[in-house]
Amino acid sequence: MFKKILVANRGEIALRIQRACRELGIKAVMVYSEADRDAKYVKLAEEAVCIGPASSALSYLNMPAIISAAEVTDAEAIHPGYGFLSENADFAERVEKSGFQFIGPTPESIRIMGDKVSAKQAMIRAGVPCVPGSEGELPDDPASIRRIGKAVGYPVIIKAAGGGGGRGMRVVHTEAALINAVQMTKAEAGAAFGNPAVYMEKFLQNPRHIEIQIMADKHKNAVYLGERDCSMQRRHQKVLEESPAPGINRKLIERIGERCVAACKKIGYRGAGTFEFLYEDGEFYFIEMNTRVQVEHPVTEMVTGVDIVKTQIMVAAGEKLPFTQRDIVMRGHAIECRVNAEDSYKFTPSPGRITMWHAPGGPGVRVDSHIYTNYFVPPNYDSMIGKIIAHGDTREQAMARMRTALAETVVEGINTNIALHRELMVDAKFMAGGTNIHYLEHWLEQHKR
Repeated sequence: MFKKILVANRGEIALRIQRACRELGIKAVMVYSEADRDAKYVKLAEEAVCIGPASSALSYLNMPAIISAAEVTDAEAIHPGYGFLSENADFAERVEKSGFQFIGPTPESIRIMGDKVSAKQAMIRAGVPCVPGSEGELPDDPASIRRIGKAVGYPVIIKAAGGGGGRGMRVVHTEAALINAVQMTKAEAGAAFGNPAVYMEKFLQNPRHIEIQIMADKHKNAVYLGERDCSMQRRHQKVLEESPAPGINRKLIERIGERCVAACKKIGYRGAGTFEFLYEDGEFYFIEMNTRVQVEHPVTEMVTGVDIVKTQIMVAAGEKLPFTQRDIVMRGHAIECRVNAEDSYKFTPSPGRITMWHAPGGPGVRVDSHIYTNYFVPPNYDSMIGKIIAHGDTREQAMARMRTALAETVVEGINTNIALHRELMVDAKFMAGGTNIHYLEHWLEQHKR
């Protein structure tokens, strides 16, 4: 086991990794930008290193600064968390070439799964069902593009091969709009991701977003840890998640989970990963794989009892998975609400000083957050300031506990989206379960403030 790990991230995930290290008896080195000097995990750290100014490009995305911090503190491994450099194959490669262990997949796996075209091709070879679409990157020839569009059938969606986080995609309803949409998406993809390649998929009208959490070690062992329903989204950004997915037959989940495990073994995957699917009319369609820990990992932890972050560290150190598929039993139901420093309905960011913070508690309630009273939320990063997770024996009990938790939560000094979550928890359609990925957008249109 490692003696010292450098945590190359910020916010609630940095604190989450720090806690996992403490539990394993590992020293955690925390890096921080000048804007995060007063963060809770920095104050609690045994060692902390400033890696640059507030700008992400000069701090959390600064590979030489992070590797230098690992060198000067004599760390053995680097945990990238999520976001920033967590899915950057070049960073993983530089980490390992510098003599450190990257707590995540191999650079090769990140490259295969990070490019949506190669990921889809790898999944087709592994027998994982995919959304109908182009076999690879779209050609430059307009006539060929039109032929592909006609074969796939409208509406279609044009996606950036190197995209992610809901960016680099455009829905096309008619052939007349196709070529212009492809050219615009290519230009955006080149500017945003440094890769202008795009591909085409059938645009599913009313799908749900279901993901399968997997964990694999270096010894060709892999398991799936159930599924999560992440269909409550705004502009492709998840707002709340739950596990298990309501109303989906367990046999279907088992079948798709087994295929995900087989795919991991086929590509030699190691560490935590998530296969993301669209689910419509009883069918699963693979869309992408996230080669890192997810924001929503706590709901899986609550229903399976598996500590995903600790397991990530253990398998990176070369240990075998401490469980088999037979050991994974889903118990009860869990829901996670992402708490963002933003207006509940206009979604304008609300950085600033928190004058009052009261976290909820009670049976089955977990709060993952790095904030505290008098903490200043910097304007430089993502607006998420924490997550509230509620677990119960049933979905109804989990929702009831979440309602209580949200009612108890107090954040003053800045705006948050807690009011939105309170409304969603009493929404009849959400309470019934099984809403699709467009539901929240329509809901927000009807509830404009």
